[in-house]
Amino acid sequence: MLHRRSLLATTACGFGSLAAASLLGRWTSNSSLANEVARTDGLHFAARAKRVIFLFMQGGVSQVDSFDHKPLLEQRDGEMVEFVDAREFANTGKVGSKQRIMKSPWKFQPYGQSGKMVSELFPKMGEHVDRLAMVHSVHTEGVAHGPATLFLHSGSHNFIRPSMGSWIQYGIGSENENLPGFVSISPSIGNGGPRNYGNAFLPARYQGTPIGNAGDDALKIHFLNPVDGNLNRDRLDQLQALNRMQLQQRGTMDSELDAAIESYEMAWRMQSHAPELLDFSKETKETQELYGLDRKETHSYGSKCLLARRLCEAGVRFVQVNYGDNSANPAWDQHSNLPKHAEHALAVDQPISGLLTDLAQRGLLEDTLVWWGGEFGRAPYAEKNGTGRDHNPGGFTMWLAGGGVRPGMSYGATDEFGHKAVENKVHMHDMHATILHQLGIDHEKLTYKHAGRDFRLTDVYGKVVHGILA
Repeated sequence: MLHRRSLLATTACGFGSLAAASLLGRWTSNSSLANEVARTDGLHFAARAKRVIFLFMQGGVSQVDSFDHKPLLEQRDGEMVEFVDAREFANTGKVGSKQRIMKSPWKFQPYGQSGKMVSELFPKMGEHVDRLAMVHSVHTEGVAHGPATLFLHSGSHNFIRPSMGSWIQYGIGSENENLPGFVSISPSIGNGGPRNYGNAFLPARYQGTPIGNAGDDALKIHFLNPVDGNLNRDRLDQLQALNRMQLQQRGTMDSELDAAIESYEMAWRMQSHAPELLDFSKETKETQELYGLDRKETHSYGSKCLLARRLCEAGVRFVQVNYGDNSANPAWDQHSNLPKHAEHALAVDQPISGLLTDLAQRGLLEDTLVWWGGEFGRAPYAEKNGTGRDHNPGGFTMWLAGGGVRPGMSYGATDEFGHKAVENKVHMHDMHATILHQLGIDHEKLTYKHAGRDFRLTDVYGKVVHGILA
C-alpha cells in the first residue's frame, strides 16, 4: 500500500528531478565528478581530436547541387530515366519508375589547389576545400526525416538509443567541470526532438544540454538564472540535503535522482560561467564580421557557429550546431521549390567559412573535428515532374575537417547521376565509427550493458574509414 506520506515524499522528489531536468537537460557528472573531468582512461588509443562540432543541415542538402558535381545531369536534362530506390517504392509501391532528369540550377567551378568542384551555392565554403575531406558515398537508413534523423544521431531508427554526443560524453568525459560536455544549439522539437540529444538508457548525466530552440534566434539556457549571492546557495544547500536524504533512503543508485542532485550543482557553477560564453560583446568587430554577425541573412547561424567555437575553447566535447526549424518540412527539404536551397545556403555559407577560419587561426582546428551534413541527400530527378527533389538516403555527401582527417581530398563516389553510392561506400555506422576513432575510442569497445546485453553506438556494424584519415 502506498501511504500518503510516502506518496508526498516520492512526488516531491520527483518534482525536484523534473526541475533539474529542465534546468540543464539532466547533464551532470556523478558523485565522483573529478573522475569525469578531463578523463583519459577511457581512450583506447591516441586521439587525434579532443572535440567535435557537428554542423547539422536539417532536411537534407542536395549533393548534386552542392559538392557532388555531375555533368551528365546537364547533358541529359529532361530525359525520362528509370530509377529504383526505397523512397520511390515507399511512395508508389513500384519497384522502379521513370523520372525526369533535372540539372542543377547552379553553376559549379573548381576551388583550391585540389581543384574540387563546388556549386555557386557555397562560394565561401569553396575557399576551404583544401581543408576538407569530402565523403561522396555516404548512405543511411530511413527514407523519411524522422527515421533518418534518429539514425544519424543514434545509429537506430526503431529503438530508443543514446545519441552520439551522449556516447562521447560517456566515453571520454568532460574537459570542464563548470560546463556540460555535450551541447545542442537550437535543436528542433520534431523528427526525434529530445531523443536526438538524449541519453536513453545511459545514466541521465550524459544527456545533452539544449541552448535555444529551432526557429528562435535567442541563445539561452532555459531556467538558468543569474547568481543571487548567498541566498541562492542557501536554498540550493537545503534542497540538496533533501535530495541526498531521499537518495540514501532508497538504498540503491537512482540515476534520475543522482542526476538531479549533480545537475543542480552544475547549474550553480554554470551561473558564473555560462553568461560570459553567451556574451559576444568582447569579440572583436573583425571576428563578428567573420561569422556574418553584421548581416541580417547570416546573423542567426553565425551566432550559433561563434558560440560553438567559444564552447569548444571552454572544454565542451561535442557541440551540435543545428540549422533548421520546427516545421513539418525541415529547412533543406525542397520537394517542390529547389531554388529555396539558395536562401538556406546564404544563411550558412559565411558562418561555416568563418568558423573554419577562426578555428584554424586559433590553432583549434588541429584537434577539433568539424562534421557537416544532413540526414540524407536528394534525388537527381525532378519529383513528380516538378521543380524540387525527393529524399535520397542511397548516396549523398558529408565532409569532415580538422581533427586528423586528410585535407583537400574526395573519397568515394556516387553513380553518374549522383543517385547511389557505388565506390568506397560509407554507411552512417562507418561515419560514427570513424568519428569515435579520431577521438581515441574503439567503437566496438564503447559499450553499455542494458536489458541483458551490451549496446554500442554502431550496434553490430561499422568500420573505420581509414582512407580519409591523415
